[in-house]
Amino acid sequence: MLRIAVPNKGSLAGPAAEMLHEAGYRQRRESKELRIVDPANEVEFFYLRPRDIAIYVATGRLDIGITGRDLLIDSGAGAEEILPLGFARSTFRYAAKPGTVDDITDLNGKTVATSYEGIVAKHLADAGIDASIVHLDGAVETAIELGVAEVVADVVETGTSLRNAGLEVVGEPIMKSEAVVVRRTGADAEEPEVQRFLRRLQGVLVARTYVMMDYDCRVEQLEKAVALTPGLESPTVSPLHNEGWVAVRAMVPADEAQRIMDDLYGIGARAILTTAIHACRL
Repeated sequence: MLRIAVPNKGSLAGPAAEMLHEAGYRQRRESKELRIVDPANEVEFFYLRPRDIAIYVATGRLDIGITGRDLLIDSGAGAEEILPLGFARSTFRYAAKPGTVDDITDLNGKTVATSYEGIVAKHLADAGIDASIVHLDGAVETAIELGVAEVVADVVETGTSLRNAGLEVVGEPIMKSEAVVVRRTGADAEEPEVQRFLRRLQGVLVARTYVMMDYDCRVEQLEKAVALTPGLESPTVSPLHNEGWVAVRAMVPADEAQRIMDDLYGIGARAILTTAIHACRL
């Protein structure tokens, strides 16, 4: 059986379980379950702390894991990203008191407080910056006020927490993170069981990104319509009973569907509708 590590709590847990369910895998019913077996799909799931998943996968005892890119890099474990999953997105930034730091070069000789020591240490080293790092678990924005550090490095979403602490973002982002599938570095990612798992998740990603669009249009407007809805390879075009009309079907990006419908209507297409895609293989 394919042995897969899944986040047991936090912002990664719910979306990961939802994606796996959409991909056809059995998921736990109670949060206290730490291991379940899905015999129909020949998969065994282990529910672990998100921060530990890359470490377990790196040992080879588990084949695959779902965790955050930030946690993967911060762990320093011998595991690598093989598929981004598009949820739990976050951005890591430095922040300091206004007027004290202009860019990353000003961090030389300063102390940086963070919950992600591995990420910050790597970023500073890559930039050739000599700074001290203080590891804190959460609420790092108070570190400057309390004199523990002169700079903080943390996840920034709206920036409200930083502003409330009297801080401002400094320089370019340290990194952008999201949920990812990880595999032990050097392991054979082409194994059939692994590829089947990845195809299922990719199918969910595509199903969430696209909708199926159907409409009728006059033959003389078909080329304009197809230009608006090219599909993945090409759209399906079928003649209608009424001469001079065709029915067209194509996948279109979900976030562009309303604009495409407006444009199709503008060239004379009618009976335009969209339907959700629940699963697919490309």
